[in-house]
Amino acid sequence: MNLEIYTDGAARGNPGPGGYGAVLHWGTVTKEISQGYRHTTNNRMELMAVIAAVQMLTREKLDITIYSDSAYVVNTVEKGWLFGWAKKGYAGKKNPDLWAKYLELHKKHNIKFIWVKGHASNKWNNRCDELATAAADGRNLIEDVGYTGD
Repeated sequence: MNLEIYTDGAARGNPGPGGYGAVLHWGTVTKEISQGYRHTTNNRMELMAVIAAVQMLTREKLDITIYSDSAYVVNTVEKGWLFGWAKKGYAGKKNPDLWAKYLELHKKHNIKFIWVKGHASNKWNNRCDELATAAADGRNLIEDVGYTGD
């Protein structure tokens, strides 16, 4: 069975308060997750949504399709840039802490990304946007410890 994950990130200002949202579909089971951060960027939240969703999984070697409206995330993985960045120690790249976390998760599963148009007719992408923006606007914001302000 294929696990489908929809993800989105948001930041109020870039940088500023931010959040992510994700919806996971496994057969008839649907789970939503989100979290807000005090000070972060949109790209970090786009990637954090993916990481948080995959980190929840208790099994390995799953077939996963991740739908994201982030060309930054989708292209970095699907075009293979990430693997070259990792070999070079992420030199000159933003968000190396998150890319390293993602790469470890990527090795445990068969993950494919599909880009979807944001703020369009995709029900689940729109739901992730709602989750991400609500998290960014929420009261329980935590620190994005890896954000260095670059």
